[in-house]
Amino acid sequence: MATNPKATAPIVVIGAGIVGMASAGYLQRAGYAVVVLDPNPPGEGASFGNAGCLNGSSVVPVSMPGMLSQVPRWLLDPEGPLAIRWRYLPTLAPWLYRFVRAGRPERVREVAKALRTLLASSIESYGPLVKDAGADGLIHRRGHLFAYRSDAAFEKDRAAMQLREDNGIEIDELSADDLRQLEPHLSHDYVRARLIRENGHCENPPRLVRSLAEMLLRNGGAIRREKAVDFVLEGARVTGVRTETGVQSAAGVVIAAGAFSKPLAAKLGDQVPLDTERGYHIMVRDPEVAPHIPTNSVDGKFVATPMEAGLCFAGTVEFAGLAAPPDWRRARILLKQGQAMYPGLPREIPEDRLSLWMGFRPSMPDSLPVIGPSSRFGNAFYAFGHGHVGLAGGAMTGRIIAALVAGQPAPIDIAPFSAGRF
Repeated sequence: MATNPKATAPIVVIGAGIVGMASAGYLQRAGYAVVVLDPNPPGEGASFGNAGCLNGSSVVPVSMPGMLSQVPRWLLDPEGPLAIRWRYLPTLAPWLYRFVRAGRPERVREVAKALRTLLASSIESYGPLVKDAGADGLIHRRGHLFAYRSDAAFEKDRAAMQLREDNGIEIDELSADDLRQLEPHLSHDYVRARLIRENGHCENPPRLVRSLAEMLLRNGGAIRREKAVDFVLEGARVTGVRTETGVQSAAGVVIAAGAFSKPLAAKLGDQVPLDTERGYHIMVRDPEVAPHIPTNSVDGKFVATPMEAGLCFAGTVEFAGLAAPPDWRRARILLKQGQAMYPGLPREIPEDRLSLWMGFRPSMPDSLPVIGPSSRFGNAFYAFGHGHVGLAGGAMTGRIIAALVAGQPAPIDIAPFSAGRF
């Protein structure tokens, strides 16, 4: 349903992460007045600590055939890529049931196809925004490397790579010699690799979000440090957003609050199975060695990314909800694994060269975000649940939201991302 760009009330975007700020940027480019609400500064949530990957190839859902058999081994390994706080398990159980169901082969193929449409033009979709924000120097297209410690691991990953190839993604296979040429600092324990050249990365995700926020403000938009708690509803429209301090009038509303979006969507009549895969990172400032391009340790399920602030090791999945305190051992494990990955890093790194982070990936059990209109209110739209691909999918999501608010066709088919698919 189109919203008049000249309406006196603004479009209110709830959430100042990459998805919210990209949506706000594209709405502003379309001529809308925009107000962003978030209790925290722009880019301080999940966008702050992600691995920076802009991978159009990230079409492989988290739930894959055969994955369930690996879960016990991961949970029993204190340095494994998965952890569950057992007190949270009863709350998580319905999500896990849907997660397992999403790993059926036919569903995996559907999810991969939908993700490819969302992510294929990731870097191009950021183009207009980063150019206007003066942040295009933060985006690089240098490829993404998947490194393996054994031929067995290389073969085990073939199904995921085939899923990528089935969706038009070109993959180069590298021998050990090829790998040494490309990444000489990588441990010689890695014997095979695959390179996807179309991928890119952002060297400073929080600075990217801040740049988009500064652009929004320069162009007359507003960002308010307030928490959205409810809506003012009149018939089939949202006319305001209630915050902890008052009411912000709204000609339309976009929920892009990441892992905190579920109760807001419920107030608009849509029950969504959103949970959080808590992720960790550790940043090494002034590293002695670093990769040239983002590099996945496929065996370890983490990624090493060269960034403006240093060398970032990011990954792991922890299910513990939104309230439990961080388990900083998870970040320390990433450092230990990273030191094994790059032997040129010293065994002891001073604490003043390290920064640790934990954030809440907003995750849907089928790995597809929720993008599209509310089922009940014609001027309310959803843009959350991107899981591991928030940065990669942020700009295309913004393009979709701007089109929907204007009553125009979305640039891709958004039916797979419907809030009502469950």
